Amino acid sequence: MPTIDKNTIFFILLLFFPVSVAAQFWEWGATVVFITAGLAIVPLASFLGTATEKIAVVVGPNLGGLLNATFGNATELILALFALRSGLIEVVKATITGSILSNLLLVMGFSMLLGGLRYKQQQFQSTAARMNASTMNLAVIAILLPTAVEYTSTGIGEITLQRLSVAVAVVLILVYGLTLLFSMKTHDYLYDVGVADSDSDTTDKSEATEGKGEQKPNVGLWVGILLAVTVVIAIESELLVNSLEEATSQLKLTALFTGVILLPIIGNAAEHITAVTVAIKDKMDLSMSIAVGSSMQIALFVAPVLVIAGWFLDQPMDLDFNPFELVAVAVSVLITNSISSDGKSNWLEGSLLLATYTIVGLAFYFHPVVPGLG
Repeated sequence: MPTIDKNTIFFILLLFFPVSVAAQFWEWGATVVFITAGLAIVPLASFLGTATEKIAVVVGPNLGGLLNATFGNATELILALFALRSGLIEVVKATITGSILSNLLLVMGFSMLLGGLRYKQQQFQSTAARMNASTMNLAVIAILLPTAVEYTSTGIGEITLQRLSVAVAVVLILVYGLTLLFSMKTHDYLYDVGVADSDSDTTDKSEATEGKGEQKPNVGLWVGILLAVTVVIAIESELLVNSLEEATSQLKLTALFTGVILLPIIGNAAEHITAVTVAIKDKMDLSMSIAVGSSMQIALFVAPVLVIAGWFLDQPMDLDFNPFELVAVAVSVLITNSISSDGKSNWLEGSLLLATYTIVGLAFYFHPVVPGLG
């Protein structure tokens, strides 16, 4: 029975790009624009990742690793920047929360479940998992304390809270730089298994075509593709953000649920599929690296960058999160750390993570509208 290739699906979804532009131009309605723009972003995020990987092959492991780390969540960052520019501060915060939740619970859950159904038990680097757990604990502390300051102080000004958040953001970016140094330089051997797994298919293909004079990727071509895709993602992000409030109202969805559940799935869909696919191939190290690495990047890089961007854009973006969002993030980090600490996984642990994500998703769906979220 013939199967549809993942790339074929992405190329089909790419057709929604001209549809979304047409929907905006001919005013087909905010809901149509929102849905088509969201669907178009899914393949664009995949192409962005592919272009980054191709360039990384040529520039070497260290610069390539930095490139992957920088562009790993570019789609979410672009989406959030457009929302921030439009003054949708609480939606931006919800998207940050949702990206962490979806990576730790949804992606890791599906990876462990589907991988565990095929293999009785899968293994991954427990030392790296513990280091990632400690880093995620720091991320929880970083977003918890500004909120705690706001709730335990009387009359604290918005400017003071933003200054505190900017200072914390700088610390988080420094920590992010240290994690890159740790994983790619001083202790890269802890991550050798994941890298070897990710390169195994490529190695097999290169060996098979060694005698055919296969050349390295054309850097100029892929840089051009990277820039072009980034521009198109920016266009689609603007369409999606501009239609968000009206579309969510028509679809009877709160902006909180949209920010926490829908937008992160749209921005991370391609990455999610990759993590689950490699887990099914018994490459759990790589799957964990994608899921947890993406969450760490959101918490230590994307969120701080957005706080600093808010300062320059004169938007009151800070790390004072909705307490309910903080509870959800803390719960997800807690259960993920508990399950991944032994370096082993099975289908039941995957089911527990998916059950947690389902409960959290239901809670956000039924959560009443809060001030600032429409």
